[in-house]
Amino acid sequence: MYHSVSHTTDDPYRITVSPPRFERQLRWLRRHGLTGVGMAELLRARAAGTARGLVGLTFDDGYADFTSEVLPLLRRYECTATVFVLPGLLGATNEWDPLGPRRPLLDERGIQQAVTWGMEVASHGLRHVDLVDADEDTLRREVRDSRQLLKELTGHDVTGFCYPYGAVDVRAADAVRAAGYQYACAIDPGPLTGRFALPRVHVGERDTAWRLQLKRSLHRWRRDDPADLAEGP
Repeated sequence: MYHSVSHTTDDPYRITVSPPRFERQLRWLRRHGLTGVGMAELLRARAAGTARGLVGLTFDDGYADFTSEVLPLLRRYECTATVFVLPGLLGATNEWDPLGPRRPLLDERGIQQAVTWGMEVASHGLRHVDLVDADEDTLRREVRDSRQLLKELTGHDVTGFCYPYGAVDVRAADAVRAAGYQYACAIDPGPLTGRFALPRVHVGERDTAWRLQLKRSLHRWRRDDPADLAEGP
């Protein structure tokens, strides 16, 4: 689970990885026989029994640096990824963060570029709203309308969703399922872990080779295989 890849010294939420560090992390993956792919591709491979050597790469919030910094490095190392974007904030900034710098978000052109370069574009809701605290109308709009807008924007079906802030409960997961998504990503969903609450490992600037290896080992040890939980939560 990544967010922004850029050069910055102001990072109170630790969501930023510098381009040189990101390249070293990709190099580590490839050196260990791993290929980064989007979540939809990873889940299809799991279902077919062909996921060995694949690891899902996701980028939350849809920052504009995805096209300027991330895409060239993914292409260099023959990887793909899923970028979770906010169609209600096209070309805006991360207005939900009270601290830290304002970061530009992908606009329509950037999203279409990501699709052209073979990336999976999926939904992060409309405006980065915590769905656990949202009323029913807001929940439906954030989940349903964001999918429809992205389908119109990309010309492709949108099968993936990512819960803003990683916050998920049964009500939010049910809304995502009802809206027609095939999977949803969380962070640490506990007993809700399943196809509509997939756990992920945060990757940051401090994650050197040994930390990546440790995180990968701990994640596999702590989690059930999501392929065995296709109907959950």
